[in-house]
Amino acid sequence: MPEGDTVWLAAQRMHTALAGSTLRRGEFRIPQLATIDLAGSVVREVVPRGKHLLIRLEDGRTLRTHFRMDGSWHIYRPGTSWKGGPAYDVRTVLTTDEWECVGYRLHDIDLVPTTEEDRLVGHLGPDILGPDWDLAEALRRLQERPDEQIGVALLDQRNLAGIGNLYKVESLFLLGVHPWTRVADVPDLTALVERARTLMRANLHHPQQNTTGDRRRGHDHWVFGRRAKPCRRCGTAILLGEQGPATQERVTWWCPSCQAARSTIDPTARTGEPGRPRPLTTGGTASVRNG
Repeated sequence: MPEGDTVWLAAQRMHTALAGSTLRRGEFRIPQLATIDLAGSVVREVVPRGKHLLIRLEDGRTLRTHFRMDGSWHIYRPGTSWKGGPAYDVRTVLTTDEWECVGYRLHDIDLVPTTEEDRLVGHLGPDILGPDWDLAEALRRLQERPDEQIGVALLDQRNLAGIGNLYKVESLFLLGVHPWTRVADVPDLTALVERARTLMRANLHHPQQNTTGDRRRGHDHWVFGRRAKPCRRCGTAILLGEQGPATQERVTWWCPSCQAARSTIDPTARTGEPGRPRPLTTGGTASVRNG
């Protein structure tokens, strides 16, 4: 699941492979950038910004990519077979004398002057994994919309950048907060945000996103991906529903016992009305909300 920690790790690996090197091949396989050739450009650095990855060049340009739900960068030695998927999924290829970086199923690919990065990522809130993380500012932004559902607010990248669906549901479970609780009614908003950050930082240096501390297969999450399975704490069946505005719904898992509502939640919350929790009887995908 590409979340802020996934992008952070990808940026570290890409920076190690590319920083200070000249691109021998720099091609795009998307119509809007297909005529641009980055060969000859020197990579200055690769940095994450929330769920965005920024590749800054010495000539004053920045290549921005976004993983969304299925994107990824793969790094190979020249001459090695690419194994990230079929060739038609490749969006970008950056090659130096020592490495080949291949971008699969990337989204929101842009090449802009570095001085204009803000028009791509300037709307983002404080980066929960960034060196300039600002807890007070993140809390201020969250509290600006006190009636927003906390499960929606945590995913809004304008509030704080980096948290995705996995860390949202796992943090809410660990703090015992119902996903449809209003921001204003969360007992300890600071603790909730800090718990999400702690979970993400614990997974920075490896691709596995473990939130339980149990490394056994199938024991890595508390509620994420565990619909109808017993809660690891109380044994109650985990519920799965949709949350978020129309066309931007995200699936949400929670334990109805460990995360029982402690404040008033609309009594029609499970009727299937727009914007209300709708427990699902089958799996499936939902529209993606990214920023």
